[in-house]
Amino acid sequence: MKRRIAILGSTGSMGTQALQVINQFPDIFEVELLSAYSNSDLLIQQAQKYKPNVVIIIDETHYQKVKNALAQEDCKVFAGMKSLIDCMTMNSIDMALSCIVGIAGLAPAFAALENEIPLALANKETLVVAGELMIQKTKEKQVPIIPVDSEHSAIFQCLMGEQGNEIEKLILTASGGPFRGKTTAELKKVTCEQALKHPNWNMGNKITIDSATLMNKGLEVIEAKWLFNIDLDRVEVIVHPQSIIHSLVQFADGSVKAQLGLPDMKLPIQYALTFPKRLESLFPRFSFADYPTFTFEKPDFNAFPCLSLAYHASREGGNKPCVLNAANEVAVAKFLKGEIKFTDIPKMIENALTNTPFAQPKTVGEYLEVDKGVRYKL
Repeated sequence: MKRRIAILGSTGSMGTQALQVINQFPDIFEVELLSAYSNSDLLIQQAQKYKPNVVIIIDETHYQKVKNALAQEDCKVFAGMKSLIDCMTMNSIDMALSCIVGIAGLAPAFAALENEIPLALANKETLVVAGELMIQKTKEKQVPIIPVDSEHSAIFQCLMGEQGNEIEKLILTASGGPFRGKTTAELKKVTCEQALKHPNWNMGNKITIDSATLMNKGLEVIEAKWLFNIDLDRVEVIVHPQSIIHSLVQFADGSVKAQLGLPDMKLPIQYALTFPKRLESLFPRFSFADYPTFTFEKPDFNAFPCLSLAYHASREGGNKPCVLNAANEVAVAKFLKGEIKFTDIPKMIENALTNTPFAQPKTVGEYLEVDKGVRYKL
């Protein structure tokens, strides 16, 4: 039987690339569910091409348009986040791929685990905000989270066959973004257009800005802590501008394993969908001859304080990573609108962390309330 995939957030960068992967293996995969927030035109095109059983538009103002456009298709059309969460109870889903950006991905991802659906996770914020809750659920339901982020996929691959061997540290690589080497004074003058020009990756606007501030790497540090059950002090970040080594694992004997490949998100997406098998792909191949030099450098914590803020929030625990994430989402949105400077992003986050009392949320709803409260104040 074909493996039936639910793609949560199918119209974004990750979702569209996931469909490209699925398109290469029509005898192995079929699309069971597609969801999008408001890009109704692309969602309609995807539904007409991939023939899913269920289509969900989160923004309910687009519901009638989607329903009318798909009236001749053999699919069910729903609207709203509640519908997406409810559909995670479908026994026709073999795997859910969460590509929803931001905290909006938390509730449906948790619902997938609750209903024993294996989760391929491309959404950082789910584990950043509620890592403890998510990992508890994976253990309770005995259902896996397979990472899709290139860095965490790399670590996941490096750990295959290493069960029982002690990890000394995880090393997450960072491209350094478009402003690598710039000083704080120089960063005060950067524009939104400059920040959106990532040197190696083609991603959505929010993730691209996170890469420019190094918050993306900070979120990945927190995510790695939960995914691989490792102390935060044993998660290291190193800047690797070529973005060929996606991450590394150093073991107790000093040996280091790395996973390499071209900067193409379709590779970790395919690995997550086909795990534990590796299927032949048509993607371009990496050649050492094309990259004769790899370079590495320490991240500049002073010029890019978002990375330090992420470590700090994770060490405090409780609601603090949720506060960090909410403040960052608000700050990035303001920067994209031209309302604040690039260097104001970490200032807003630090103020939110300082001014929000510590708490220990226990449920998805409580985490969402923390998020809502931070956004309201900002």
